[in-house]
Amino acid sequence: MAHAKEEQTLIIMKPDALQRNLLGEIIHRFERKGLKIVGLKMMQLADVLVDEHYAHHKEKPFFAGLKKFMKASPVVVVVLSGINAIGATRLIVGPTRGYEADAGSIRGDFALSGQSNIVHASDSLEAAAEEIKRFFTRDELFDYKRNDFDFVHSDELGEE
Repeated sequence: MAHAKEEQTLIIMKPDALQRNLLGEIIHRFERKGLKIVGLKMMQLADVLVDEHYAHHKEKPFFAGLKKFMKASPVVVVVLSGINAIGATRLIVGPTRGYEADAGSIRGDFALSGQSNIVHASDSLEAAAEEIKRFFTRDELFDYKRNDFDFVHSDELGEE
């Protein structure tokens, strides 16, 4: 069972991540941090899904280009779980614009753009819940305890 404090978050490895052969590197960074993969799949985004996911950008002048970019090749969607998963993931990913991201973050190491920025990461608990439902069914998500959970999270569990 998931620990009471565990959060889930959605990652989309965008077409540029796939085309640049970065999928393994990206997944490795999340696993190395101690986050647990509870869902993973490759998919081609349909118009409806892009429109729904990026509805907050629909009226912006760059939306048509963003939509074309997100449909340029398949994407890989991942649900990660862990204590403080959203904050940890956002730190690993870095700021939206790759040219503003610190070296060591995914965007800092691999992106110079705001659009071709390698990954999408949920920015809040509410957004994560909505986004996970958008891309995954309950049957596509798995609950298990990582063998190293207690070593990764010992201080969060009140242990020294």
